[in-house]
Amino acid sequence: MGFKRIYTHLMTAERHVRRIFKREQLDHLAHAIKTSEMLHSGEIRVAVESSLELQPLLRQQTPRERAIEVFSELHVWDTELNNGVLIYVLLADHAIEIVADRGIHAKVGNAYWEELCKEVGRAFREGQFEAGVMDCIEAVSKQLIEHFPHKGGGKNELPDTPVVIG
Repeated sequence: MGFKRIYTHLMTAERHVRRIFKREQLDHLAHAIKTSEMLHSGEIRVAVESSLELQPLLRQQTPRERAIEVFSELHVWDTELNNGVLIYVLLADHAIEIVADRGIHAKVGNAYWEELCKEVGRAFREGQFEAGVMDCIEAVSKQLIEHFPHKGGGKNELPDTPVVIG
């Protein structure tokens, strides 16, 4: 068990998220998502979590496992064309995970999502959290535009505002 990881998670609170992703930055991300979704029929959600609780840490839950839980909790899977994408940030680990529903995942595949996470991870290591997430939104949007172009009259199935999980 990684005591350093447990300590980092216990010391990272929601206020750390609010310091890195201020209201203005969250609004900027929401605007980017809204603008993007005018160009395709997919749905993009961003979730930022400060840290994991003790119980998941003790069972060594990975950022990927948590991202899949959040994907379910936020109903990102519940879109008409199965083309929802979750961009999940776990601040305590400086981790980013992308969970894509089966419709878009079948067209894009694991390698693309993994490479995109590595690129965003580089931005995070440089302290460029907002820029990293914005670049990720743009990259996800390009895939959704290519595979699920907007056909007009589409509805917004999921909220555009990023979710901050304490």
